[in-house]
Amino acid sequence: MSTIIGYTTGVFDLFHIGHLNILKKAKEHCDYLIVGVTTDEIAFEMKGKKPVLSFGERLEIVNSIKYVDKAVAKEDIDNIAAWRELKFDVFFKGDDWKGTEKGRKLENYFAEFGIQVIYFPYTEGTSSTFLREVLNKIKTS
Repeated sequence: MSTIIGYTTGVFDLFHIGHLNILKKAKEHCDYLIVGVTTDEIAFEMKGKKPVLSFGERLEIVNSIKYVDKAVAKEDIDNIAAWRELKFDVFFKGDDWKGTEKGRKLENYFAEFGIQVIYFPYTEGTSSTFLREVLNKIKTS
């Protein structure tokens, strides 16, 4: 029986229970979980804003989570580039991609190599964006 390697990725800014839930669920579906932590530059390119926590801090936090076997820098928006480097068997993604053009493209590409895509629901009521908004309100009060 071979080891199933899983991969997920995220910015993991202002680490919260939603992040933990995704990592826990991902680990339940693989033997070895690799997590790509998005660099500050790529996060800014994707979201138009710099993370609150530095890349080094976010990488250390994610690497310290018991469900994570290895945390790596995600230095490219392209998840296929990550697969070429890491050769994982399962890719975990939030269900906001499910049924979208980006999601179908990813699924179709990964299917050519036998890579399974598993979607997880986001935890209701919390997100880094929400936490950032709350912090900004407190700061300006």
